[in-house]
Formats: sequence, structure tokens, C-alpha cells
Amino acid sequence: MTRRTFLAMALGAALLAPALAQLDAAKSSVVAISKQMGVPVEGTFKRFSAQVSFDPAKPAEGRASLEIDIASFDLGDADFNRETTKKEWFDAAKYPKATFVTTAIKPAGAGRYEAAGKLTIKGTTQSVVAPVSFRTEGGQQVFEGTLPIKRLAFNIGEGEWKDTATVADEVQIKFRIVTAKK
Repeated sequence: MTRRTFLAMALGAALLAPALAQLDAAKSSVVAISKQMGVPVEGTFKRFSAQVSFDPAKPAEGRASLEIDIASFDLGDADFNRETTKKEWFDAAKYPKATFVTTAIKPAGAGRYEAAGKLTIKGTTQSVVAPVSFRTEGGQQVFEGTLPIKRLAFNIGEGEWKDTATVADEVQIKFRIVTAKK
């Protein structure tokens, strides 16, 4: 195969691949819910980006990626927000981003899917499966779900904060990803 033929084939494949839809940030959210001494505590990531390519008729061909600005975590209190950026928690100076990249998407019932992928937080990568609901709304794709994680598996809450009697190990990551209109 000549170089020109290869380049033409590669360009053709790229043009036929579904375009990645961008995030509609105003309608999207990523929230972490933990429990501190048994009381739910909710924090919101204010800055994140996502790219999605998804056709419900061909879910296996879908792909998505999410990148979260760790320093944007907001617990509603400036002192608590600063605390979470420290080494014991997110260590935002060393690990400024958390990411999720799909490796497979499978149907799981009407309007429901399982998005398997790699979640990286604080330099640690884990394989996870997120249950996701899907619908279209006003020409936009809407993906919602809740992913439970164990914070200690990602070294979140080191030192004295490893004690799960104070801050529970399980954290619920609730997400709503809405794509921009094409």
C-alpha cells in the first residue's frame, strides 16, 4: 500500500467517525457526596469538560471522556475548599485533573447503559463501571448516573483522615452530562 493510499484511507475513516459532542456546561454537573460522621456532605466540581460520541442504536461504538479541574471542588465554604486541595485530600497542586475515559459501553435495559472505563484521581487509575441513563431533550443528549467509589482506593483522605469513622470511605459521584446542540 502506498503512503498516499494509506493517508486517503485514514482521512476517510476519520471523516466517517462520529463527531465528539461538546459539553453544555450550564446544564451539566458533577457532584461528590460523602458522609462525615454519618451526615451527608455534598461538594460540586465547578469546572470540567467532556466529549461524547454516542448513538443509542450503536452503543458499542460510543466513547466519552471527562476531565475535572480538582481545584474547582466547592463545599460551600472557602476554608473547606482550601482544605480539600491539600496533599491529604486531592493534592491539587500535584494532581490538578481527574479523568474518566470509557473503554466500553453496553446496553443495560431501556434507556440504560453501562459505561466501563478508567477513572484516574490523584495519580491512581481504577477500572470502573458507571450505570448511565440516556435520553434526548430538546436536541441534546442527556447522560445521568451515580458512580460509587472508595476514596481510600484513590488515596483521598490520608493521614488522620484515613479513619472511616470520621469520613466514610464510600463516595457517590453523581453526574449529569448534557451535550451541546449540534
